[in-house]
Amino acid sequence: MSRGSLRFAFAIHLHQPVGNFDHVFEDHLTGVYRPLLDALHAHGTYPITLHVSGPLLDWLERHAPDFLDDLGARAGRGQIEFLASGRYEPILAALPAADRVEQIEWMRTDLRSRFGVEATGLWLTERVWEPDLAADLARAGIEHTLLDDRHFLACGLEREELDGVFTTESGGKRIRLLPIDERLRYLIPFRPANEIVEFFGDERRAGRGQLVLGDDGEKFGGWPDTREWVHGGWLDAFLDALNAGRERGELELVTTREAASGPNRGLVYPATGAYREMEEWTLPRSAARRLARLVVTAPGRDGDDPLMRGGHWKGFLRRYPESNRMHKTALRLSATCRDRGNPAAARRAIARAQCNDAYWHGVFGGVYLPHLRRAIWRELAAAEERLREGEGIAFEILDFDLDGHDEIWIHSARSSVVISPARGGAAEILTVFRDGVNYVDVLSRRLEAYHRDPSESGATHVRDGGATPGARTRSDGVASVHDRESEAPAAPAPDGAPLALLQEIALEPPGSPGIPERSIVVDWRTHPFRLARVPNLEPGSASGRIRLHLESEPGLPRLEKTLDVHVDGRIEATLDWSAAEIPADSRIVTRLPLAHPMRIETMASGGAPRESRTRIVTLARSERGFEEIDQGDLVELAWPAEVRRAHVSLAPDVGPGGAGGPE
Repeated sequence: MSRGSLRFAFAIHLHQPVGNFDHVFEDHLTGVYRPLLDALHAHGTYPITLHVSGPLLDWLERHAPDFLDDLGARAGRGQIEFLASGRYEPILAALPAADRVEQIEWMRTDLRSRFGVEATGLWLTERVWEPDLAADLARAGIEHTLLDDRHFLACGLEREELDGVFTTESGGKRIRLLPIDERLRYLIPFRPANEIVEFFGDERRAGRGQLVLGDDGEKFGGWPDTREWVHGGWLDAFLDALNAGRERGELELVTTREAASGPNRGLVYPATGAYREMEEWTLPRSAARRLARLVVTAPGRDGDDPLMRGGHWKGFLRRYPESNRMHKTALRLSATCRDRGNPAAARRAIARAQCNDAYWHGVFGGVYLPHLRRAIWRELAAAEERLREGEGIAFEILDFDLDGHDEIWIHSARSSVVISPARGGAAEILTVFRDGVNYVDVLSRRLEAYHRDPSESGATHVRDGGATPGARTRSDGVASVHDRESEAPAAPAPDGAPLALLQEIALEPPGSPGIPERSIVVDWRTHPFRLARVPNLEPGSASGRIRLHLESEPGLPRLEKTLDVHVDGRIEATLDWSAAEIPADSRIVTRLPLAHPMRIETMASGGAPRESRTRIVTLARSERGFEEIDQGDLVELAWPAEVRRAHVSLAPDVGPGGAGGPE
């Protein structure tokens, strides 16, 4: 049994996403980042390892350069080691290889020029791992990265083996991997300092030679209830305890670079994965609930077995079509950018649009937050505008979102529109570059694992940080967001299909005996349409328009849609349907979910349609509980079925201040 000192690498990750509000950056700087670094300095508890994400680095450079100067001075004295990452905090596994390498190289260059350091360690965003990452990290100059111990335990290793550093490889390139101890993630800063000291002592007496913690700096005052706890005594007590352990010769603080030069435990091949909660969050509702039941009912299981796993981060791209549209737009534009010489302004905008936060949802709002999604679309609009300078209107027929069905991508120097024949001939993207917005950037209402089923009676509780029930409840610490329980909210009424522009349904006649007012008798939203003839360039404006003729395929009553997509993003739709195939007195409804206002004009032989407007409100989990989030307007235009034909014109409605809509 070793009685030597225990090496401890303490890595802190500081991050705010592209598009977050200035007041959030400012609050975290003054209430979390400065107090944390000042306390470390006052106690002399060095060295530490620090990662400052690219979006946060940019904000600090503009608003608090003195904070960065101070970090640089400490790095120069060997007190702080900097970790690199993808420059704009992307999920590296979700990027093309060239984008991965480029973003890491940008970050390493910025750290070198700003702080005079050569960063060879990497903070892996959300610790989302895929085996082929090793080669790309090595190509970008990375020598080691940190993964949760779960990645190693899921390979069949035992916890006792995670004492040191491992090697992995792909494509003949190798890097070193440091296991992050998950137990420390739940102890620091949520448990009293003496309890953490006991943990260190137990590990040292058991023969453990090295521990690594890599975790969010926002835990030190940015998470609910942590500010008073951390800065009201806990942080001082914890740093005093670390220093006391060093003085007794029981603890040695090391950088991750030093930890990565420790005992090499050989070759390992971690499977795809992430940390525990992420693997739960990425599952769809039914699977997440099944996993929760397995965790609590499996014989001999306590919910901590790493072989009982959830999904991979990319599952969010299936769960949220809105996320997939952003991701695939960025992929398409990235390839276009490289084909056209990789102009710097477009490349940087695409990279900023790859910032991870708006693409997923767990205990934080993520994809549910309109201001984060809108920031992504703003960057994508800026990139595409740069790439399409001087272009006339054109179209491509391709599987734009890589889901196995072809879409029609219509683009020009002024706008970009994606029409999906496979899903009702709807417009799923309508981006006007001048406005910097995607007018269809609306999140659909859907059931999440934490929503209460309509059939469930009485109050039930969910664990805010994941699907697994059974939060740890202790009175002498503060709860992590992963351990907070809340009463499950009532489930929202799902939209039934991902929202998009120009989706059609037929509703029962008003007042039908025994039939609800909103009963759908025909639903074309997910019904496939076919191109009746090849799209063609039509006259109609200075640069023309693309005309599409779409017909519903057999299986539902006939609906034909003629779409004129103009160079400036305006869409004119003519709808023709067979009244004989639809119940008499039904209403034909076209649905228009709008993230920002649009001018809507209609025409039909039977007069103006009945128009209704409702707010699209989602109910989502956040670190502070559950929040209602306004996503935009749902405009519905309803015509009597017997009119057989209707016309709708949509145009961006932009005033002097730019695009409006909820933020």
